[in-house]
Amino acid sequence: MAPPNVLYIHSHDTGRYVQPYGYPVPTPNIQHLADQGVMFRQAFCAAPVCSGSRAALLTGQCTHATGMLGLAHRGYRLTYPERHIVNVLRSAGYWSGLIGEQHVSADPADVGYDRVVDLDTTKVRDVAPAATRLIAERAQTDEPFFLSVGFFETHREYFEPSSLRDALYSRPPENIVDTPITRRDMASFKASARSLDQGVGMVLEALDENDLVAETLVIMTTDHGLAFPDAKTTLFDRGTGVLLLMRGPGGFERGRVVDSLVSHLDIFPTICDIAGIDPPDWLEGLSLLPLVGGDLDELHQELFSEVTYHAAYEPQRAVRTARYKYIKRYDEQHPGRVLANLDDGLTKDVLVAHGWANVDPPRESLFDLWLDPTEGTNRIDDPELAGVLKDLKGRLHDWMVRTDDPLLQGAVAPAKGTFYNTVDQVSPSDPTTLQ
Repeated sequence: MAPPNVLYIHSHDTGRYVQPYGYPVPTPNIQHLADQGVMFRQAFCAAPVCSGSRAALLTGQCTHATGMLGLAHRGYRLTYPERHIVNVLRSAGYWSGLIGEQHVSADPADVGYDRVVDLDTTKVRDVAPAATRLIAERAQTDEPFFLSVGFFETHREYFEPSSLRDALYSRPPENIVDTPITRRDMASFKASARSLDQGVGMVLEALDENDLVAETLVIMTTDHGLAFPDAKTTLFDRGTGVLLLMRGPGGFERGRVVDSLVSHLDIFPTICDIAGIDPPDWLEGLSLLPLVGGDLDELHQELFSEVTYHAAYEPQRAVRTARYKYIKRYDEQHPGRVLANLDDGLTKDVLVAHGWANVDPPRESLFDLWLDPTEGTNRIDDPELAGVLKDLKGRLHDWMVRTDDPLLQGAVAPAKGTFYNTVDQVSPSDPTTLQ
């Protein structure tokens, strides 16, 4: 059997806020993909920051192992670019193409794709038509392809609300105060999500029009959570939880739902498994095929996540099991919020105006996710969970040692040649410092 094509569709800052996950965000094309494939309800990224998340997915390693401790457009680079999945797939006869967003290199030509389509923007209006053209072109060849289609949406700046009704009635995320301003902000996100959905629909239709559906594994995901307070750049589930839909060869079909913990790190080994490629020895994830095929009920006993830099330094690490999560913040010099790490927007303005910046996050947190799924009650000092805390601390430390986490040696300085904000700045658009 010939190896399948792989179509990797990815968005910016969407979390799970799309229709298949039960949110009132109309995304019918994404819903259609879920109806035909497999939806993972408990999928998580390795890092709730743009470059770190994508680097982990595309190399199959935790973020600090990739070298992408900060943002690519601020100077961070992959330590081992040869480990990017396109370079591994090339040895198995795959052709690769990049259209739109990629965010693991300041120069997309450095990554290793056979073709990088030059566009004016990475928004749906430019990316989707280019993707349909390239899919039609590749349908005329016999080579299997890996095609990365990246959309800017739903990154801020959002679109304007598409209707007065949306501006009046859209409910903000559950951790955000419900006001006219935050409702309008959420309505703007929904407008961006509609645009994303249209782009996804165009790309999927191109597969159908070129008779490629049966031989193409479609992977749709996002980098991390919404660009709202206490989501993106945090290790709450609101920051690390991602949509993950897969359709195609390997049993990804029939509109099934998987509730077990899975990670972006599992995507690389899954592609290797389906394509019949020996997985490289650096991969940290596991193939999803035994889970999807029913051979396993659980793939992971725990998942790890991390942040070091986004716009500014804010080192954090976390371990999550099916029931519990432990988060630790490592910057002893600045224990407060780092406002520059949240993109500017209406909701941020509301919370900052009402004192959000003056409420320091805890140094350590422990959550019982069955009893407290919104992570609102920190039980770090609860004696009933002392054994859980000791266990999770041990797992996190062992992982950091096993993966040679630089935080074990103390504070992590910005990499040479990178730009960063200081921890006391308010906006990522404030003047930056060159290391």
